[in-house]
Amino acid sequence: MHQASSDPGRVGEAIRTRGYELDMRIPAIGDPLPTTMDDHAAAVIFGGPMSANDDHEDYIREETKIIDLFLKTETPYLGICLGAQIMARALGAKVSEHPEGVREIGYYCVSPTDEGNDLFDAPLNAYQWHREGFEIPADATLLATGDYFPNQAYRVGKNAYGIQFHPEVTEAMNKRWATKAAHMLSDPGAQSKEIQLRSRRKYDPEVKIWLDKFLDHWLPV
Repeated sequence: MHQASSDPGRVGEAIRTRGYELDMRIPAIGDPLPTTMDDHAAAVIFGGPMSANDDHEDYIREETKIIDLFLKTETPYLGICLGAQIMARALGAKVSEHPEGVREIGYYCVSPTDEGNDLFDAPLNAYQWHREGFEIPADATLLATGDYFPNQAYRVGKNAYGIQFHPEVTEAMNKRWATKAAHMLSDPGAQSKEIQLRSRRKYDPEVKIWLDKFLDHWLPV
């Protein structure tokens, strides 16, 4: 994770309920990353307000470098938002803002590609909060697309995934983000706090169903 106040949210809780212990580290405040994956079954890099392009930050360089370890050891990996962008950059793909300055903040439709039909039963209205998007790395498989940021989910190798949206966000997190970063809700494309919470009541049950299905597919049995 990327801030002292970061919360693994629903993803963390769902992983715990499947019998795993969480080893939570925040390199941005000095926590070291593992040098091997011998003691870990899987890895998640969550989102954050920084950019995958912040090469001046030691922890961004370290997180980018550890992607190579995950892929070489075939460790199941999930990159959420910034975590997906970090994997894209580690594999030579570009991470950048929308050319018209559009942000996705709120609920937006994510549509599966033919290759993504095994993970997405249907289009998913998922929670988003980002100003940058990723290109798809060479040899990666595009799994889902969107209207504003066309690349929403991809797979690398056997079990490394990057997703642009935020299935981990609980209602409490949604309210906290929309309050603490209220200044961003006037950006192009951003939805108001009221619209976000109203959309959450409508769409969140399908996001939870998607997350459970994904984790059952992704985590080692």
